[in-house]
Amino acid sequence: MADLYTIWANKQGNITDLDWVNGMKSFFDHLVSEDRMVTYRITRCKMGFRSIADMPEWMIIMEFKNMAQMDEAFKRVAPLEGELEVKHKSFNQFVDGSTIQHALFRDFPDVFE
Repeated sequence: MADLYTIWANKQGNITDLDWVNGMKSFFDHLVSEDRMVTYRITRCKMGFRSIADMPEWMIIMEFKNMAQMDEAFKRVAPLEGELEVKHKSFNQFVDGSTIQHALFRDFPDVFE
């Protein structure tokens, strides 16, 4: 079973796609190394192929063992300080806030053990 926190967003500002993604990877790798996240994926819509109008170009999926692990990750990021915050700002400041969408998905059936 896993909880998948999914973000859809567009990039804005003066940063290359590769630098933007590398900033995200550094941030997420930090959380994975601290066992606050299982894994992640950063994906991009292929050649604009999408049927949902105005769907953002980028999709980020963060996988957590459970809600407790996700809560620990959010608590770790929330202070907005230190090395982790520097990594967070490296990409987060280039997220187009007018397009960002979030959703939490869970494996189905979501039977608790």
